[in-house]
Amino acid sequence: MRHDHLITSKQLSRADIETVLDRAAEIDADPAAVADRHANTLLGLLFFEPSTRTKMSFETAMKRLGGDVVDMGSIESSSVKKGETLADTVRVIEGYADALVLRHPREGAAKMASEYVDVPLLNAGDGAGHHPTQTLLDLYTIRENAGLDDLTIGIMGDLKYGRTVHSLAHALTNFDTRQHFVSPESLQLPREVVYDLHQVDESATIREHDSLEEILPSLDVLYVTRIQRERFPDEREYQKVAGEYQIDADTLEAASDDLTIMHPLPRVDEIAPAIDDTDYAAYFDQAHNGVPVRMALLDLFLSEGGETDE
Repeated sequence: MRHDHLITSKQLSRADIETVLDRAAEIDADPAAVADRHANTLLGLLFFEPSTRTKMSFETAMKRLGGDVVDMGSIESSSVKKGETLADTVRVIEGYADALVLRHPREGAAKMASEYVDVPLLNAGDGAGHHPTQTLLDLYTIRENAGLDDLTIGIMGDLKYGRTVHSLAHALTNFDTRQHFVSPESLQLPREVVYDLHQVDESATIREHDSLEEILPSLDVLYVTRIQRERFPDEREYQKVAGEYQIDADTLEAASDDLTIMHPLPRVDEIAPAIDDTDYAAYFDQAHNGVPVRMALLDLFLSEGGETDE
């Protein structure tokens, strides 16, 4: 695996993905083995949008590798508030850190920022674009629960604005999967994403539905996403679809006993709390998997510019 930056899941081959997941599994099994591997290394965190799991798991990952973080902090307390451009911000913080993690509300921001820095830059979400590090921990979770080939996966909720969905859908084309997308018509997968998926893999099995009921019995994995209120340009449009897709015990009566339910979190009301203690629920393990996966990514990107040492 050799990349200067991680901007989108489109740049990842099956071999790249397996390299990261295999390294994450090694770290997960024996985290002490890498405890000092990147001592005296600093990771720069630039989060222009709120984050709990992504930000904290990157910070945890860097510290468990023996390094530390420098954090830009909130926009209100930074020079961004004074009108500093993103290009200038990343060029400044590049001088303080060995790698950067960027989250930004504007789609394409990570790609643009990467053109101004020489240290590795990892995209932690760019608007409704991509979230490749989330995708890798999603794939790790899927592999642990259901494998990554001969897989039927349902992806449900906000498919229009959901960057986790766009990233995951692209990555899954590297494997033998059947993808079913469930959403209200107004939140369907963008046509350009559907086109891209078929361009990547002409044989990709991609189906769209407005109801979960017809496909639920066939699913190995159900990936649920929240309706993202903050992405809607019009509050009235959000209210039309809020709460339209929800999973509870009654919903799952038709599901396979081996179904794995995932969610990138945070959730609102898409999955009833009663599901949390069932064998279906994998979303808290999914969140915890962010640490070994991001440890693996940092280890790879901080070692010879992304090349494995194997």
